[in-house]
Amino acid sequence: MEIATFGAGCFWGVEAAFRQVKGVASTAVGYMGGKLRNPSYQDVCTDQTGHAEVVQVEFDPAQVSYDDLLRVFWENHDPTTLNRQGPDVGTQYRSAVFFHTPAQEAAAKASKDALARSGAYKRPIVTEIVPATEFWRAEEYHQQYLEKRGLAHCRL
Repeated sequence: MEIATFGAGCFWGVEAAFRQVKGVASTAVGYMGGKLRNPSYQDVCTDQTGHAEVVQVEFDPAQVSYDDLLRVFWENHDPTTLNRQGPDVGTQYRSAVFFHTPAQEAAAKASKDALARSGAYKRPIVTEIVPATEFWRAEEYHQQYLEKRGLAHCRL
C-alpha cells in the first residue's frame, strides 16, 4: 500500500470522490502544510495555521496508479483559483499535491505541466506541489461526512 495526499478545497467532496476509486483502500480527511501542531477544525478555519484541508488516500498501486489518482484530483476541483474553491475562501482551501516520494513529485509536476499545456484552462494553474508534512487527522465527524449523510457530493 502507498499513501497520497491532496488538498482541493473542502475535504468532504474530495474524500467522496477518492472513495469511489477502485484500488483505494481507505481515505481520511485532515490538515497538512501548516505550523500548528494538532490543529482543530476551528483552528484551521481561522486561516492562521497555514494548514490546508486535505484527503490522505491509502491505495494499492497494483490496482490504481498514482497518475490515476492525480486525474481524480484535477477533475474534482478548479486548480486555477488561488486559496478558494467555490464559496470557500482561505489558504486552507488551496489546491495542493503533498508528495510522499520523489516519484510522486515527478508525476505530479508532469501531470500539472501536461494539464497546463492542454489548454483546458484559460487561467494559470496555481496548484502547489510540495513535500508532505505531518498529517493531522480531522475530527471524527468530518470523516466520510457526505457518505454518513447519504449525499453524493457537496453543492457549490
